[in-house]
Amino acid sequence: MFKRDLDLERTWASLLDNLESVIGKKPKDLNAVLFLIGVQELGRGNRPFSKEEKQDLMHIGICKVLSLSGYYELEGLDEEGWPHWKMLKKLPHFDLLEQERLLKMHVIEYFEKEFDWIGPNSPSTNAPS
Repeated sequence: MFKRDLDLERTWASLLDNLESVIGKKPKDLNAVLFLIGVQELGRGNRPFSKEEKQDLMHIGICKVLSLSGYYELEGLDEEGWPHWKMLKKLPHFDLLEQERLLKMHVIEYFEKEFDWIGPNSPSTNAPS
């Protein structure tokens, strides 16, 4: 495993620990975090969602984090207030591990930008004293 992969996994674990302290339960995987981002972006708080709504919320989460690199753009909200996204450029063809890595990097960036979260490998935490 490369150092950058170890750094990513260390930062990911730190993010999951931070989310546990905020929401009271540690997300079990990337999909759970994408779901949480979708709920946050929908802006209606935590409530019961149907299976289809949960899938839609994960899609919202994916689109939101990938919008940070210009893959998606928010088109607007539908009549029920759900966000809809437009693909601006195709994603590179990746295998599943590369897809997961790309999404994790973008999720970390999302929390850094949207919530000022500082992970263990952030430049501000690695600066010499």
